[in-house]
Amino acid sequence: MSKKKMSGSYMENLKRRSEDAKAVRKIAAVIIISLALILIIGSISGYLYITSALEPVDPDSNEDTNVEIPLGSSTSDIASILEENGIIKDGTIFQFYTKFKNVTEFQAGDYTFSPSMNVDELLEALQNGKVMEEPVHNITIPEGWTIDQIAETYGKNLEFSKEDFLNKVNDPDYIETLISSYPNILTNDILDPEIRTPLEGYLFAATYQFYSQNPSVETVVNRMLEKTENVVTPYLDEIAGQDLTVHEALTMASIVENESSSDDQRKKIAGLFYNRLEEGMALQTDPTVLYALGDHKEQVTYDDLEVESPYNTYHVNSLPVGPISNFAETSLEATVAPEESDYLYFLHDGEGNIHFSETNKEHNKLREKYIK
Repeated sequence: MSKKKMSGSYMENLKRRSEDAKAVRKIAAVIIISLALILIIGSISGYLYITSALEPVDPDSNEDTNVEIPLGSSTSDIASILEENGIIKDGTIFQFYTKFKNVTEFQAGDYTFSPSMNVDELLEALQNGKVMEEPVHNITIPEGWTIDQIAETYGKNLEFSKEDFLNKVNDPDYIETLISSYPNILTNDILDPEIRTPLEGYLFAATYQFYSQNPSVETVVNRMLEKTENVVTPYLDEIAGQDLTVHEALTMASIVENESSSDDQRKKIAGLFYNRLEEGMALQTDPTVLYALGDHKEQVTYDDLEVESPYNTYHVNSLPVGPISNFAETSLEATVAPEESDYLYFLHDGEGNIHFSETNKEHNKLREKYIK
C-alpha cells in the first residue's frame, strides 16, 4: 500500500473520530441540560405544591366539621384524621410543616374545625386544646376599600394596631416574600416606586373568619391574598385575552368598582374606559383624583384635577400606576368582559344613575340636564 493511501485512510479515521467525539459532546450537553431543566421544573413544581397544600382547603367555607383527636395520637395520626375530614389538603405536607415549625405536643379532644382554617390556626388550636365551635373574629371588608381603611378596621378589632398593619404591608422584604408565595397574582409591578402601597387592590373584599384570639398581620394578609388568588385565578386567560397584566386588570377593576354599583353599569363603564384608552384619551375619573389626594371628600374641585400624580387620570393618559382600592368580583368580570359600545363620556346624576354619550356635545347636553 502506498504512503499516499495510508495517509488518506489515517486522515479519514481521524476525521471520523473527531465527528464521533463532537456527537458524544452534543449528546452529553443535551443530557446535562435536560437533567438541569427537570431539576428546576421539579423544584418549582414542588414549591408550588407545598405552598398550595398549606393554604386552606376552602377559604370561603362556613362549614363546621367535628373532629376527634384520640388520646395518644401521633402527628401522623392527626395529619391523617385532618386530611380524611377535609380540613387539610395533604397530610404528609402537614407533618413536614409541623417538624419545620418544631411543633410536637398536641392536645387530644373533640374539636370543631373549618376548611377555611389555615395550617397555623390548626396548629395553635391543637396545641392549646382549644375546641373551636365558632370563629373568634368575624371581620367584614367591603368592596371599594383602600388599604388604609382595611388597616383601620383590623386595628380596631384585633390586637395589632393600624400602624402595625401598614408598616408590615409596606415592608419591601415582606413584599418580596409574598411575590414568591403568590406568583399568580403578585408580580414586580407592585414594586414600582411610584406606587403608594404595594398591596393596594390585592386584599379582597369579603368577610374573614379568624379562629385564633390574636392572629398576626401575616395571618390576616395571607388569608386575604388567598381569597384574591382564588377569585382572580379563573380569569387569568381572559385577562391575557384583553392584553392586560394582572396588575393592569386589578387596576381597571378598582376604578370600575368606584365608578359604578350595578353589574350593567360596570360592564358599560369598563367598555367606555377601553374606548377612551384606544382613542388616546385620559380616563378622567374622579375616584383616581381622590386617591391621588388621599382624601375621601364628596366632591372634586377643578383645582383638585390639577394634582400631579401617577394616579390622577386627568394627569396621565393611561391607567393609573396601580389600583386605588379593592374590588368586587363583578368589577373584575366587567374588566375582562366589557360591554362593547361607542361611548366615550358618562356622568352621574346624583340619584344613582349613569348617563352615557358618544360625543362631547351630547355629554354637555346631559350635564346641563342633570348637573345642577
